[in-house]
Amino acid sequence: MLKSFSFTLLLLAACALSIAQKVNIIPQPTSITEKEGFFTLTAKTAIIAQTKDEIKSANFLNEYLKNCYGFTLPVKSKGTTGIMIKSGNGAKDGYTLNINKSTAAITGLTAPGAFYGIQSLIQLLPTEKSSTLLIPSVSITDAPTVQYRGLMLDVGRHVFPLSFIKKYIDYIALHKMNYFHWHLTEDQGWRIEIKKYPKLTQVGAYRNGTITGRYPGTGNTNEKYGGFYTQEQVKEIVKYAADRFITVVPEIEMPGHGSAAIAAYPFLSCFPEKPTYYFFKKVGNKPANWAGDTTTKAVMQSWGVYDDIFCAGKESTFKFLQDVLDEVLPLFPSKIVHIGGDEAPKTNWQNCPNCQKRIKELNIKGDDKHKAEHYLQSYFVQRMEKYLNAKGKTLLGWDEILEGGLAPNAWVMSWRGEAGGIQAAKEHHNVIMTPTTYAYIDYQQAKKEDSVTISDNRGFLPIEKVYSWKIFPDALSAEEKKYVQGGQANLWTEYINNSSKVEYMIFPRVAAVSEVLWTPQEQKNWDNFSKRLEVQKKRYNLWGTNYFGKNQ
Repeated sequence: MLKSFSFTLLLLAACALSIAQKVNIIPQPTSITEKEGFFTLTAKTAIIAQTKDEIKSANFLNEYLKNCYGFTLPVKSKGTTGIMIKSGNGAKDGYTLNINKSTAAITGLTAPGAFYGIQSLIQLLPTEKSSTLLIPSVSITDAPTVQYRGLMLDVGRHVFPLSFIKKYIDYIALHKMNYFHWHLTEDQGWRIEIKKYPKLTQVGAYRNGTITGRYPGTGNTNEKYGGFYTQEQVKEIVKYAADRFITVVPEIEMPGHGSAAIAAYPFLSCFPEKPTYYFFKKVGNKPANWAGDTTTKAVMQSWGVYDDIFCAGKESTFKFLQDVLDEVLPLFPSKIVHIGGDEAPKTNWQNCPNCQKRIKELNIKGDDKHKAEHYLQSYFVQRMEKYLNAKGKTLLGWDEILEGGLAPNAWVMSWRGEAGGIQAAKEHHNVIMTPTTYAYIDYQQAKKEDSVTISDNRGFLPIEKVYSWKIFPDALSAEEKKYVQGGQANLWTEYINNSSKVEYMIFPRVAAVSEVLWTPQEQKNWDNFSKRLEVQKKRYNLWGTNYFGKNQ
């Protein structure tokens, strides 16, 4: 009897603690009604799920419970108590979550909606490990504000293990985001297997060394660095993401940032005979910062922007890129394919006989705004768009693809502030907002951090600034705002060479990004968010995740 009474006191104490922190969900749901009582979850609690998609949600929850609390739940097709998952065929990915003493009922308007309900349920779990988990009784109605909610990872500068790519996707899922933008090719490394062009990974996936210190560097590691993902590994990642209702958007950079491909196949350059070292030195890099042969094409060892881009005057360039896409597209069900299009200097095109011949044949003229070569880039992008459209895909590019005229069906990812996105939306093109001023989470979180992309005040991006991001620019009319499909945070990895640093850079800022993209602007409140964030940080500790401010 005494033992029973003591247990009751302990349970009441646990309940009191849970009440104090019971609803701290990020992103903030549309509507929450807190009720009396708790749902008690133990290893005997059943998950009721019938369809294939509902079972995906159940499996994700079980994996989470196993990793964080050490047990899983039985999954059944029928039952009247336990965690009940139902999904419909609605048009919007909303859900309801109703919890009482006997059931935690998740009803998604769609299968992804039900999955998002699981994420809210997870955030109602205690942040301490236990075999008995008390979940507060609540009623939640919720839906996302925008359709595209993304997070990008650059694996071109530094490559990460397959296991961490999966963990990164789990982080996306846990924040109710639904797009993983995979930046697969760069000047510093080609990261995806293309069977028709084996040198892309044999040569293009490895650089002879990497600059040390901040750009342009103080030296070189003089160590070969690289790696790539096989097509089978890519399929594994795409399936892993799909099981979490996440779309993987591949990025194959063109016409700029192609040094790694050019190292493998020099014919792609306007000037195949000019060594990569020539372009390396041209932008002010020091000879001491280069490792290996200086007389051949090689994978770039430094960060920055370089003149050696894909030649727009050769048919062989387009044949190569189409062949690459022919292998890439079947691997990715995504309707959107990112072709980059940014930071492509036109110096080589201006001096290239083949490019000048192309300009003449196409009767491309310069004007007061741009030289003819800028309009040659428009030809390049539009030609690739036609190829993608014929394959049932939509081209997405950084906002430089606006230069010289936008391809007819292209989507624009606006990174140089919001101006490109505003222009594209006014021209009735779909837009994904990802401005450096709010969404570049490779920027420093505290002043004087030097192992970040920009280490001065221009690159200071604390979480408060991220949270202040308005996904719909004021410059757009109500009709024009309909073209803003969503937003994305980007993590470039020039100065990030391990997974712990990736976590440090994305957390906790990704929590702010998730609320910017999910919660209506008028419902956002920094003071309220910051209180919920403190509970979220306890959850990061439960995950064993590194984050900014962890030891403060």
